[in-house]
Amino acid sequence: MAPSKVNSAGDASVSCSQPENGFLNSLSLLNSEKAVPELLQQSPVQSTDDHLIEFSDAMRTVAKALRRAAEGKASAQAEAAEWKRKYELEKARNLHLEHKEQSHRENNGDDERTENLASQSNEQSEQCCGSNGICSHEVLRDGDRDSASKVDPNKFARKASFKLSWWCKGDQSDQHKHDIVSFERGNITTAERSSKQISLKWESQPQTVIILTKPNSTSVRILCAEMVRWLREQKKLDIYVEPHVRAELLTESSYYNFVHTWKDETEIMLLHTKVDLVVTLGGDGTVLWAASMFKGPVPPVVPFSLGSLGFMTPFHSERYREYLDSILKGPISITLRHRLQCHVIREAAKNEYETEGPILVLNEVTIDRGISSYLTNLECYCDNSFVTCVQGDGLILSTTSGSTAYSLAAGGSMVHPQVPGILFTPICPHSLSFRPLILPEHVTLRVQVPFNSRSHAWASFDGKDRKRLAAGDALVCSMAPWPVPTACQVDSTSDFLNSIHDGLHWNLRKTQSFDGPRDT
Repeated sequence: MAPSKVNSAGDASVSCSQPENGFLNSLSLLNSEKAVPELLQQSPVQSTDDHLIEFSDAMRTVAKALRRAAEGKASAQAEAAEWKRKYELEKARNLHLEHKEQSHRENNGDDERTENLASQSNEQSEQCCGSNGICSHEVLRDGDRDSASKVDPNKFARKASFKLSWWCKGDQSDQHKHDIVSFERGNITTAERSSKQISLKWESQPQTVIILTKPNSTSVRILCAEMVRWLREQKKLDIYVEPHVRAELLTESSYYNFVHTWKDETEIMLLHTKVDLVVTLGGDGTVLWAASMFKGPVPPVVPFSLGSLGFMTPFHSERYREYLDSILKGPISITLRHRLQCHVIREAAKNEYETEGPILVLNEVTIDRGISSYLTNLECYCDNSFVTCVQGDGLILSTTSGSTAYSLAAGGSMVHPQVPGILFTPICPHSLSFRPLILPEHVTLRVQVPFNSRSHAWASFDGKDRKRLAAGDALVCSMAPWPVPTACQVDSTSDFLNSIHDGLHWNLRKTQSFDGPRDT
């Protein structure tokens, strides 16, 4: 680029060399940008000369435009070079694949080395998985390893084979496994059932139904007698009720002599082997009571709304014949409501397996300060990691079904009951930054009362079975392997949204008025 020349009259001329294609190259543009300050330094501008001031401003504008043009051209050249490199890599890869296929067709024999590699991979897979592993044994074979090593690694990249396994502490661990991950040529995808509604289809006709009722309600007692008669005469089902309900039915009429019941706790433990369907007449508390009766697997529950709350009771009692007829025929949509399994470990316990429990809860386990005026002091651990120290009125460990109960009142979020997780919600924490957490289902939570705590703590499970936690005692909580399947009127999502709309009047307000111009 020629230097800038200024004549005695103050006129300046900038000469730039141009290539044959008519575009300025990057070097010439950058040099022209540098020429402007040189020009301004060589010709001092007098403050009184307006023409020179305007000329200097114009030259600065030209310099900026030249710089932008140079940057744009350099960026375009770099992008074109990158696309060219990708094209060459793809072309070379295609040629390599064609060469492999052709050599494979020519050989058309058993490759002993490939078989050895596969057998070694299978042996390593068995050693990796162990008894607690859930993983795929598929081995990715992209040809002979020696031939692959001859290829330039910068041009051809092999996708490594791997497998997934679930880690558990041991056979005595409360953690359980869910096969929700599929494996296909090194790519991880969630299983199909994890993203769909759950449907229950009867493989054989239900034979036995248990009816659990809300106590001390005349309307519920009348409906129960009517439902028992209809199920027996129209559906030919065997019916179980609680002992005091059977006594009430027999007091009314000896016709109900066919109704079954149980005598002791041992027979209750075996109910799940006899009962095909559970019908509850009451509110959410009746559903909690029904779930607490089954310490292991729980039959499908059909909850009818006869209480003050309806988060888990979508069916209306007035249409029980229509609903039960449809449910007994199937298929039906269900919601798997996860439960928490809790153990209390006393300070005097010799090992972590010497516990009180297990105690199953469908809503939440609450640890509070009781009647003490002191703040609770609780040390919380997630698996083997320290979470936090709770100082406040207490802590709520809730299921997602219980997210609309005590946890919601304490500031926790509402969570769809089909989401597997544990809600970690403090009660009136003495910290402005203590916000609730939602933890995954596979973790084990441990809440311990430290030895320097000023007072004891109290734990309650679904609002009952209150236990005192002294200094050194701990509560261990994890997801139980036996959820509570509840029947849906529509599906799990529709029932959940209807429950928060009807039960909580969630986001209910008057619609904003329209004050703008209206179309005629």
